[in-house]
Amino acid sequence: MEKHTKVALVTGGNRGIGYELVRQLAMDGFKVILTSRNSETGRKAVQKLKDSPLEVSYVVMDISNEASILKAAATVSEQYGRLDVLINNAGIYLDKNQKLVNMEPSILEKTLATNFFGAYHVIRSFIPLMEQQSYGRIINVSSEYGAMSEMSSPGVGAYKLSKLILNGLTQLIAAESTKDIKINAVDPGWVSSDMGGPSAPRTPEQAARSILWLATIGTEGPSGGFFKDEKQIDW
Repeated sequence: MEKHTKVALVTGGNRGIGYELVRQLAMDGFKVILTSRNSETGRKAVQKLKDSPLEVSYVVMDISNEASILKAAATVSEQYGRLDVLINNAGIYLDKNQKLVNMEPSILEKTLATNFFGAYHVIRSFIPLMEQQSYGRIINVSSEYGAMSEMSSPGVGAYKLSKLILNGLTQLIAAESTKDIKINAVDPGWVSSDMGGPSAPRTPEQAARSILWLATIGTEGPSGGFFKDEKQIDW
């Protein structure tokens, strides 16, 4: 790999927004690492992209399993020696139309384990590669449901809380980063995918474009922000 080639990693990259993020990054000249917990679907997605042809590789990573994350980080360090862009895209939506206090606690626990703790452990495991080169761009795919103003409306409580905490994590890590490592959260909107359903108005292609501008911001760019269509949202 040439030294100037930037390396990007996308979690949950085997389908939907994640797959499109991988595709568009590769088209922009990045060496892209697609991760997913299912090796069969992950490798099929990579092969499809390679047939395009695009420079994409696969690393298995289950973001709900810290050992799996650490193993993936070691693999990326050994094989690539760097990481320039990290996109925490993988997430789950398990809520049903019920009050938070009435839902099975396991639903909240599983949602937080993936949407918050998964992203936290991924950042914690991969940010050393960015610190080595004093550069990095981290993007947390969040939701407008994670805005504080949404907490006054009932419904989808587990998902809302997971994204609220993810947004807080974004701000905290931005405040702690002293090198040229930028971290931001972004709401891709309601997207036609397995999670968003077929009636959603936005395509994965549109969603990816609304996210990827944060992957190439300069040193003067934002950090610790929460964005939708390149406009900052109030926390």
